[in-house]
Amino acid sequence: MRKNREMQEEYDFSKGKRGAVIPQQGKTRITICIDTDILEWFRDEAEREGQGYQTAMNQALRNHIKQDRRPIQDIVREIIRQELLKFRKAG
Repeated sequence: MRKNREMQEEYDFSKGKRGAVIPQQGKTRITICIDTDILEWFRDEAEREGQGYQTAMNQALRNHIKQDRRPIQDIVREIIRQELLKFRKAG
């Protein structure tokens, strides 16, 4: 049986760092807003396939990148044009 350890009254977090406890090699932690329905779809698919939803999202992005070999600025321009069209039609 373990003895209960007394908690210190105060802890020093001055040298503490935010983020994942164990960083993963080749991964970068970010914050991103994803539409709820998209996130739910990835979670459902990932659960069905027995993998993590972040892994599934990463793979989907990787697959998309492999399909579209245009320079990023061309892709961004196209997306902006599409969004402007939607905005003009809505207004």
